[in-house]
Amino acid sequence: MFCSSSECKGEDRVIQRPEDVTAAEGDTVTLDCEFETTDSFPNLFWYKQEANSFPQYMLRCSAKNVDKAPELDQKRFHAAIKNKSVPLKIQKLQVSDSAVYYCSSLS
Repeated sequence: MFCSSSECKGEDRVIQRPEDVTAAEGDTVTLDCEFETTDSFPNLFWYKQEANSFPQYMLRCSAKNVDKAPELDQKRFHAAIKNKSVPLKIQKLQVSDSAVYYCSSLS
């Protein structure tokens, strides 16, 4: 089972839908993250939190580029800012991808 937090609030705002995603090994899923910000050049982040662990940085998206954590499987995880959204696409799902995924913004 794959989950993401539904809403985080602060000066900026991100909303993640759907809240829960169920998929099979080998599938492709897309976790959506809509954001509201007054920043002209927002930075959006994705984090992965496995059971009994702290959230781990996965990647940062800006208008110009995407920086991924070195340990992240570069071929299976993709994200990019599209209008007011930064969807995270995970391809060829593995059991180890089971986690809670968080999107956050930093202006």
